[in-house]
Amino acid sequence: MRAFRLTEWGKPPQVVDVPTPEPRPGQVLVRVAGCGLCHSDVTVPQLPAAVGERLGWQVPFTLGHEVAGWVVGDGVPGFADGDPVALVSPTSCGQCWHCQRGLDSSCPNGRAGRGYGRDGGLAEYVLVDSTRSLMPLGSLDPVTAGPLTDAGATSYHAVRRILPRLHPGGLVAVIGVGGLGSFAVQFLRLLTACRILAVDTNPARLAAAPSLGADETAPSLSGRLGADAVLDFVGADDTIAAGLRALRPGGSYGLIGAAGGRLNAPWLGSLPADGEVFTFQGSAITDLQDVISLAATGALRNPVQRFGFDAVELAYSRLAAGTLDSPRALIEF
Repeated sequence: MRAFRLTEWGKPPQVVDVPTPEPRPGQVLVRVAGCGLCHSDVTVPQLPAAVGERLGWQVPFTLGHEVAGWVVGDGVPGFADGDPVALVSPTSCGQCWHCQRGLDSSCPNGRAGRGYGRDGGLAEYVLVDSTRSLMPLGSLDPVTAGPLTDAGATSYHAVRRILPRLHPGGLVAVIGVGGLGSFAVQFLRLLTACRILAVDTNPARLAAAPSLGADETAPSLSGRLGADAVLDFVGADDTIAAGLRALRPGGSYGLIGAAGGRLNAPWLGSLPADGEVFTFQGSAITDLQDVISLAATGALRNPVQRFGFDAVELAYSRLAAGTLDSPRALIEF
């Protein structure tokens, strides 16, 4: 089968032929329907080999961590051959202190996983280590469901984290309304009675934000707005500084974006008094369960731009350049 793989650190991924995986006892084979593309896939090949090895990543491996498809074969507990499933994006062991408390995204055994250090979903088939990673999709289309597993679940995790800080009629600012932020705006509209300010430098994204639930839009965030919360899906120096300035005392700033910004601020007068600043990567299994439930009701919009596997390099180049026609891109098999 064909797969899009990182074969050597410091070199671009490439399409190669690899054997179709054969499941061992306890594993499940999934035929891939669609695999969402993530900005992190663009940066992974640029990592120094020492960093990848420290994370437990071993090349070569197949990229792709936003995966959905169909179960292959009978004998999978709770599933039948051909059942549509989404694959939980973050890897977690299910046994450690964090996993037992529903903090899957903090699992110390999850630094290497499907699409980041192990074979992912940019191939015709992918192996799943256990049914713990399988999420039934019901009537949802597995071709387009992949982005729900990371972009959707991660943004939902961010919104769920700030809910205790929010008040009816209060203000929440979402910085960056692309692949993740466009989901966050929808979750805030569905779960809160706050005013939602969408911030982005891309005019097309701002134009689409009101249809997702944003009350206001702006190309930048400036001044002290007295916001209950700011969710930063960019993570650059200027968005971090602006996001902190915009908070009210007791507010919450969530750093989710990975643009390389730094939090270089003295605590006095820079951080929200009695508030919080937090960051994380990934999501919990319960986040994805909620996201799939919302999507199944039709309450969640998930626009994607589809590419065939032959156009995988073009899709990544347009993702990196910010020239997609949709907030998200995926490879359809």
